[in-house]
Formats: sequence, structure tokens, C-alpha cells
Amino acid sequence: MLLAAAASLPFGAVLGPEAPLIALGSGLALLFRDLVRTPAAPQSTALLGAAGAAAAIAAIFGNPLVAAVLLIEVAGVGGPQLFAVLLPALLSSGVGALVFTGFGRWTGLETGSLALKLPEPFPRLDAADVLWSLLMAVAIAVVVHLVLAASRQVAAYVSVRTLIRTVVCALGAAGCAALYALITSRSPVEVASSGQATLRELATAPHAWGVGTLLTLLLFKGAAYALCLGSLRGGPVFPALFLGAAVGVLLAPLPGLGVVPGMSAGMAAVAASTLRLPVSSVVLVVLLLGSSAMMPVVILAAVVAFVITELLPPGPAAVDQTA
Repeated sequence: MLLAAAASLPFGAVLGPEAPLIALGSGLALLFRDLVRTPAAPQSTALLGAAGAAAAIAAIFGNPLVAAVLLIEVAGVGGPQLFAVLLPALLSSGVGALVFTGFGRWTGLETGSLALKLPEPFPRLDAADVLWSLLMAVAIAVVVHLVLAASRQVAAYVSVRTLIRTVVCALGAAGCAALYALITSRSPVEVASSGQATLRELATAPHAWGVGTLLTLLLFKGAAYALCLGSLRGGPVFPALFLGAAVGVLLAPLPGLGVVPGMSAGMAAVAASTLRLPVSSVVLVVLLLGSSAMMPVVILAAVVAFVITELLPPGPAAVDQTA
């Protein structure tokens, strides 16, 4: 896995490093267990593997809280009952935050905050931000569902004659980056790689990207993402976050919607639809924003996108694999 990741990620695969590094963290924890000759048991193996994965996640995202929340959701503590309790609580917390901290021209109550004071304060949320965030979440969930279905088709295609067809998919992703550069006269790196560095550029100067550029970027990066997700080795998180942020910037000119709320809702919706971990998606997006000011729309977008994704029928490749 590590050799495959090393052959994929440095050469521009539209994937992030988190999945191979999580596997590395778990594997190293179990290797250390064997080196010190600790008796192996199913529970200790699961515990050590989870601990190693948590260390890797905390190192990747720079925050131990993300690791803790992510592992709670991945482990499925409580089974389906967890989501039955968690989703209403998460949704009500988003609505309660709107009422408590203020909505539109109505001023909420004074609350203490541990967040750093940013040089440019985030705008106050209003009804248009919330409405557009909900509509964005529904549309994003449908599109992400189609992209993931395409990636499963690619995985089925690569499962036969793996070496040759993996190279074909890698060339296809490279072609997407090249076409984007030819059409827009911008760097092909904006399509290639995970998009983590480009996400910062997009967030700091969103108005430098025209509508045509953003549409072309979403088309080619989405196609390259599906190709790489089904054939190469890496994680799905950072390309998904970048695509969500690009959608938010593209739709920011809508009446009443700003760049910051649009990016916040877009990243939350794409992350929740891709990972199917709504709480982890909320924590991750808030961590990236560096402020809890957009948390209500982040929560609403993540919950709506997750529910829509769960309601959509599985793709044909997923059904065949289950059978």
C-alpha cells in the first residue's frame, strides 16, 4: 500500500495522503505490539489499530479532536441507534446556534468564545445564507453520488488487467489536467494533486477565479477525482473539500449568499456526502475555517447532504459488489 501510494501521490494523483497514512499508523502500532511480544487478542488488536490510526489522523489534520470524532463515527459505536440520536441532536444544535447567536438583523445573546480574533470578521448569517446552503447541500449530494458511482465503475474496470488499466486511468487524469491548462491558461496543478495548497489560494483570493474557470475546474477535477479514486491509492478527503469550496465560490454571487457561507456549506456538504461521517465533516470544516461563526450553515449542509446521500439508491457497481 505504501509503495502504491508513493507511486501515486507525488505524481499528481487527485487524492490526499490520509488513507495510506492511516493504514501506516495502524500497521506500525501492531508492529510495535509484536516487537515487544505483547499477547495478541481481538480486542487489543482493534484497540491498538485504532490508536495508531488516531495518531496518524491527528498528525494529518493537526487536531486531535478530529481524530477522536472520526474514529467514533467510523467504529459505529452504538450502531444505527447512534445516527438516530446523533443526527437530530446535530441538526437542533445548528438551529439553536442560529437563534442564540443571532439571525439576520436580529441580535442574539452575548456569548464567550475561545476562537482567535481574525483580522477580517466573518459576515453575520441571514436567511438567504441558510436557504442557499440547504439547496446547495441537496444538489451537491446528488452530484457527489454520481461521482462516487463513476469511481466504483472505474474500480470494476481496473480489477481486470490491473496494471495496464491503472496506467490508462492515470493517463486519463493527466489528460484532464492538461486540457484544463490548455483551456484556461492556468496551472495544471489546480486539477492534479489533492488540492490542499490550491484550497488556500482559492480561500484567500476567490475573486481571482472566473465563472468559466471554476466550471472547467469542477468538470476536469471531478473527472480526474473519479478516475484516481477508482484506480490509484490515496485518500478522498482533500480533493472533496476543494471541490466543495469551488462550488461555494461559484455560487457565491447568488442573491444574499456570500463567499464565506458558500464555501463553508459547499465543503461541509461534499465532505459529508463523500465520507458519510457528518459529525467528522463538521469538525473538519470548522477547523479549516478557523472560526465557529459559520458553524450553523456547516451543520445544516452536512446533515442535509448526509440524509440525501443515504436516501439515494446505490450505484450498479455497489450492488454487484454486494452480491
